[in-house]
Amino acid sequence: MSLDIWLTVPNPDACKSACEHCEVPKTLEVYSANVTHNLNRMAEVAGIYKVLWRGPENGIKKADDLIRPLSEGLWFLKNNPETCKKLNPDNGWGSYDAFVPWVERLLEACRDNPQADVGVSR
Repeated sequence: MSLDIWLTVPNPDACKSACEHCEVPKTLEVYSANVTHNLNRMAEVAGIYKVLWRGPENGIKKADDLIRPLSEGLWFLKNNPETCKKLNPDNGWGSYDAFVPWVERLLEACRDNPQADVGVSR
């Protein structure tokens, strides 16, 4: 199991009419990422599980909605490495050392595209 998360923006080249035959996509994906569900406990301790894995249920619609919780969660991760590393999955799928840069990249994408729509699949 894993989490897929993506950010999309309106495609300025999309057909403006409601035609169904248009092959130009209505949106453009500006960011996408996947992370193992094995890191859910670490995300929970960092306070970002609900906004990532359960974002739509918790009011996360735009990338801007993620900036503050991801910033705070990243701060926690970076300032509590030993606490977080204890939550590394026993099966080796996922780690603190991979999760921190994953969160950093997502946060950067959100800052670069604050009005992007957030999509989640788990």
